[in-house]
Amino acid sequence: MMREIESVSERICEYDHLLESMTRNRYPEAEWLKQIKGVGTLIALTYMLTLEDPHRFRKSRDAACYVGLQPGRRNSGQSEPQMHISKEGAPYLRTLLVQAAHHVLGPWGVDSDLRRWGMKLAEHGGKRGKKRAVIAVARKLAVLLHRLWVSGDVYMPLRPGGRATLRAVA
Repeated sequence: MMREIESVSERICEYDHLLESMTRNRYPEAEWLKQIKGVGTLIALTYMLTLEDPHRFRKSRDAACYVGLQPGRRNSGQSEPQMHISKEGAPYLRTLLVQAAHHVLGPWGVDSDLRRWGMKLAEHGGKRGKKRAVIAVARKLAVLLHRLWVSGDVYMPLRPGGRATLRAVA
C-alpha cells in the first residue's frame, strides 16, 4: 500500500512539473494571474482556458457572471433579498475559485485589500456570513483575474493611494 501511495505521489509531481512547463512555454500570461496569493498554476491555467479570449467580455464583471458567481435577485415590493448564485457556467473553474477564496480568507492568507474586505463581510451573519464572504471573494477573484489578464497590470495586494493595481513597466 505504501509503494502504491509513493507511486501516485511521484506521478502527481511529474504532472505538476509538466503543467508548470506547459504554462511557461505556451501560456506566459498565466504569470500575471499567479500574482495573487492563493492562485496557482492550475487555477490560472484553468481560468485562461475556460474563458479562452479575455476580450470577449466587455467588462471584467461579466467574467464572474460567465463562471456562475452572479448572485440572483428577487425584487418584490420594497425588499430586494439576495438569492443564491446562478451556478451557470464552468463548475470546475467555479470550484477552483471558491478554493482560492478559502485560501485568501483562511489563516494562511496574506494580508490584502481582498482579504480585509472578505473578513469584514464574514463578520456579519455568523456561519452563513462566512459562506457568503467566500463566494463574494471568489466572485471578486474572477473579476480581478480578468482585469489582470486584460491589462497586464502588476497586482498590489494593499492599495497605497486608492489604486488596486499599477501599470507594469516594460
